[in-house]
Amino acid sequence: MIIILFPVITKVPETIKALNGKKTVSALSRLARESAGQSAAKSTYEVTAFEKDALGVPKPSNGICWSVSHKPDFVAGVVSKQKVGIDLEKVKTVSDALFERIVDPDEGVQFKDQDRQIVFFRVFTAKEAVLKKTSDGIKGLSKVKIKTVVDDKNLIVQYLDKKYLVENFYFDGYLASVTKDDFDVQWTLG
Repeated sequence: MIIILFPVITKVPETIKALNGKKTVSALSRLARESAGQSAAKSTYEVTAFEKDALGVPKPSNGICWSVSHKPDFVAGVVSKQKVGIDLEKVKTVSDALFERIVDPDEGVQFKDQDRQIVFFRVFTAKEAVLKKTSDGIKGLSKVKIKTVVDDKNLIVQYLDKKYLVENFYFDGYLASVTKDDFDVQWTLG
């Protein structure tokens, strides 16, 4: 039986973009949870609440795990019966110092002739997705390594002593990554 992950990416409406400060963050967070709700509906999972614990880690609902990400133009959400992580970022120019901080030389050589900014965001979003899945957050960033570039959209990422399969998705100048392990992935962009 093939199990499918259904990550959902939603364009942020102008009404939310017009908000300021905490109202913007709150609205983006709600919209990202709505995307996770759409992922749950596509997966036919019943999720009654998208709540976080005191440390900000998503709490499972009815045994269903979830992850979200939000940026000013897009939000993303995904659910799974296993822990899952998703991240998205706008592809833009990054400094040499930041590139070298996130992509070590052993990782960088695996990407062959790919665009430098694409490499950076493939690596960064994949590492972030794994850290969200493990609930360890950004503090574990220096311990996450790209072990294998499988192809133009799949990476094997190692964190501590475990390896994770991560899928990249490119859209509208953005790059998203989701931990997929043994699942097939069907992205929805709306």
